[in-house]
Amino acid sequence: MNNTVVIRILDKEYQVNCPPEEQSALISSAQELDKRMRDIRKAGNVIGLERIAVMAALNLTYDLLRAENRAQGSESLNEDLSRIDAQLDEALARFQQPEL
Repeated sequence: MNNTVVIRILDKEYQVNCPPEEQSALISSAQELDKRMRDIRKAGNVIGLERIAVMAALNLTYDLLRAENRAQGSESLNEDLSRIDAQLDEALARFQQPEL
């Protein structure tokens, strides 16, 4: 069952339905969005709530995609390290076998 959570972004309140177990994540997300939108508004380059929201969304999406790319890179690195580890184990096993 969902609870109604009141979040505040740029001095406006929004009511959002949310499962209880995700409530703290929603609140944290709203706080981060509010901070980013305030920073954009403070910079003065963007005027209008809708434009500020779009710029914040673009910035957050960029950060998310960059983090996903890094995570994929580290998965690939882990695969490479596992393959190298297996090759080293093989080489050590051959090295430790007595010669006939």
